[in-house]
Amino acid sequence: MFRFVPRMVTVTAAAAIACVLAFASPAHAATFLTHAQAAAQLSAAGITWSSSGGCSNRNNSTCTSFEQIRQTTISGVITLKNASGCAINITAGTETGHASGTYSHWNGYKVDISKYSCIGSYITNNFTYVGYISGWGYQYKSGAGNLYTDEGNHWDILYYNCGGC
Repeated sequence: MFRFVPRMVTVTAAAAIACVLAFASPAHAATFLTHAQAAAQLSAAGITWSSSGGCSNRNNSTCTSFEQIRQTTISGVITLKNASGCAINITAGTETGHASGTYSHWNGYKVDISKYSCIGSYITNNFTYVGYISGWGYQYKSGAGNLYTDEGNHWDILYYNCGGC
């Protein structure tokens, strides 16, 4: 009986740890950020953002908001900046006014960034060309599976994950 208790405690502890790890992983639970939390991370990484309305209200389409953006999306943009060494300016986040769907701006999966020659060259030289997506633009896929679409006047980026962060 005395040996049974330590074994039972060990098995129970191992099961509890496995359960905590399973539910804490990004595959099971997304971490959503406030605008302030996301802005602080972006600022610390040297990433800028702008809005045509000069605001961050999620319910105003002329604003650039990070309210309810996924941590993996913010980490993905930071990974892109660090890997490319290019300046990055975000022009759209989770604000209203974008196409709907599961993997949408509103649901925190996407950002738009300014088209600078440095970042454009990095994307087109380092990611796999997928093709022209009618109604969207020229699309490239990173090794991590994230999608970068040249929509003419900006890059639309869909982060399924943080891209190796």
